Amino acid sequence: MKVAVEGCCHGQLDAIYTSIAALEEQNNYKVSLLLICGDFQAIRNESDLACMSVPDKYKELGEFWKYYTGEKVAPILTIIIGGNHEASNYFWELFHGGWIAPNMYFLGNAGCVQVNGIRIAGSSGIFNDKDFDHGFWERIPYNPSSMRSIYHIREYNTRRLSLLSPAPTIFLSHDWPMNIVHHGDLRRLLRTKPFFRKDVESGRLGSPPMWDLLGTLKPGWWFSAHLHVRFQARVVWDGSAVTEIAQGSTVRESIKATVPNPDEIQIDDFDGEDETPMASTTSNADGGPAPLPSAGNPDEIAIDDDDLTENHDALSSTIQPLSEAPAPSTPAVTQANPEEIKLDDLVEENAGQEESEFTASFNSVLQPEIKEWGDGKGWPDTKFLALDKCLPRRQFLEILDIPEPSGSSSVPGSSHGLPVLAYDPEWLAITRAFNPLMSTSRYQLRYPDESEARAAVAKELKWVEENVLTGNVNGEDGRREKRVDECQTFVMTAPGPQSPNKKMKGPPREYHVPRRVRLCQLCNFQRTISRTLKPQHSVLCLALKTRLIDDSIWYLQLRLLWLTAYVFISFTYNILYISFTMSLLSVLEYG
Repeated sequence: MKVAVEGCCHGQLDAIYTSIAALEEQNNYKVSLLLICGDFQAIRNESDLACMSVPDKYKELGEFWKYYTGEKVAPILTIIIGGNHEASNYFWELFHGGWIAPNMYFLGNAGCVQVNGIRIAGSSGIFNDKDFDHGFWERIPYNPSSMRSIYHIREYNTRRLSLLSPAPTIFLSHDWPMNIVHHGDLRRLLRTKPFFRKDVESGRLGSPPMWDLLGTLKPGWWFSAHLHVRFQARVVWDGSAVTEIAQGSTVRESIKATVPNPDEIQIDDFDGEDETPMASTTSNADGGPAPLPSAGNPDEIAIDDDDLTENHDALSSTIQPLSEAPAPSTPAVTQANPEEIKLDDLVEENAGQEESEFTASFNSVLQPEIKEWGDGKGWPDTKFLALDKCLPRRQFLEILDIPEPSGSSSVPGSSHGLPVLAYDPEWLAITRAFNPLMSTSRYQLRYPDESEARAAVAKELKWVEENVLTGNVNGEDGRREKRVDECQTFVMTAPGPQSPNKKMKGPPREYHVPRRVRLCQLCNFQRTISRTLKPQHSVLCLALKTRLIDDSIWYLQLRLLWLTAYVFISFTYNILYISFTMSLLSVLEYG
């Protein structure tokens, strides 16, 4: 199956779909699926802009609202995860995933689905150690702190994802896994972005939880974005992949071999423009690397994110068509620098030769050995690919061939075999097993150990097979599935953008509508669902016979504390009152 992978979207959907159409015409193939690795910016109206963490002058509606209101329809099934520049209020309404627009599916804060039998898992947001062990406490209206913390990943989600077995074919994250740079062309990375040297040397480049998940799940492919540059790597799971990263001497030797460019010029993106854009956006139908080293963006700005600074770009530029892009060459990996923005370093004369050698090596192992369905093992190696943001002459898009399991299904009667999006039974079981542990306060409940958690998942998987998948057989191999469109249908709950003379007033609000999805009737189950959830999400919870814990533990603790204080104050008051009364009576009696 042809799968298009996009880095950071930043609301530029028209440019992405136009680029894919140009590639299809140019190469005479059909792309079946688009994966977007965060910073999607699903802005429905002006109120959603108040829930997105970017400076006010860069808050733009973008193009998603056209797809949300039905003015346009996504030509390709699109699966997305969240990043650190999102309309967090909308994504919270679909915590467990759902349609955000026709033919556009959000995986949720964490999730796993199947497309023609291919397991696709993902984790939204970025890592911040201060919020990692918290619950999901943020609520509208967000303050400057909660507007950032809401997109920080939680341990709750990483624990759920770690229980997936067998390994997913594809994993999506916005953050890069920590240490992944040591499995790609690190020298070229540091030659292009020498200010990464300290972060690489100290091990701070990337997300520790994502690295743990990478080692636990061992998926076939791992796609990321966030750092606004294309980078490819390969992790071979032969027992040496993890241990070699702990060898500090190896890391330091490769770092010391890279000498920063003495002629490098520092530039403030607010003061000037880059006069030598060098990057391009291309794609390779065979899964090979797309082109070109990337250069500084003249419109790129820096955004302070508490203790972490993240990059965000002005998005008013017009995307260059792929057909006009230069011939492919190899990428370099870069990341946003927390404290400064620099022009790309000049590439040394022998960089092209090293780059082509690395490209050939990557292509030679791009297609992992295909494992049989349900063998419970990970893939022998993981292909990592990070892509740039959707801007002119950037490497933001790539087309890959992903093998489908035998007996996979597609929509009958379609000329190109439209893909089937289905729930992953094991993920539904994991959701059921962990739902009682979900906290909507800062305090997170204690997690069970792994053996206990897997036993709970096995129990819930049996329930899912008996109650959700009954009678739904996919393909010749007898796998049963529940298609998403049989359960969840897109419902437009919030209004679209208002006319220029009629701006939406007041803080953002929460939207909820009556539950009208077939899965609710299928399960014949009724339960009160939190008002902060969308109908698609609430129906999924109904189908799973689950409920959210609305601060129950935290609320009881506060009530107990208040009751204790009330009893103490009342007792003290009564004692004082009685003492005063007795004293007054004594004075009156004895004069």
